[in-house]
Amino acid sequence: MQRVAVFVDVQNIYYTVRDAYQGFFNYQHLWDQLSEEYNILFANAYAIESVNSKQKSFRQTLKNIGFTVNLKPYIQRSDGSAKGDWDVGIAIDMMDAAARDDVDVLVLLSGDGDFDRLLQRISSGNGKATLVYGVPQLTAASLVDAAEYFRPIDTNLLMPK
Repeated sequence: MQRVAVFVDVQNIYYTVRDAYQGFFNYQHLWDQLSEEYNILFANAYAIESVNSKQKSFRQTLKNIGFTVNLKPYIQRSDGSAKGDWDVGIAIDMMDAAARDDVDVLVLLSGDGDFDRLLQRISSGNGKATLVYGVPQLTAASLVDAAEYFRPIDTNLLMPK
């Protein structure tokens, strides 16, 4: 059984699933699906820190499933703009995982085209397979093209309504 490392861009998945399906992503179903096919070595979820009780409960649910939850503070700038993405952190962690001998496949959940070069580098430089999960209509074509495998997030991966 191939060994995988999983990386979830939580904000991207939340907003793309919400916008496309007016629903929520089912992380347990994803875990169960991946566990049937692969040996999950580790799984990282990257989110923005919040004191909201629903967010805290969500983070605990992710931990209970088996994810390591990485948090970054939400930054509100004085000009009114905001920052709170994990792109660089995800990229560094994926490059570290790609260098490991015990990782066969890197799984990324995101639709962000900024990750396309990262996946190209991992495939060519480390010879590792890459698998992307994303909402088809909201996933950058360049990311789909850069991944060895693409799996659409559709209604089968949503929480029941």
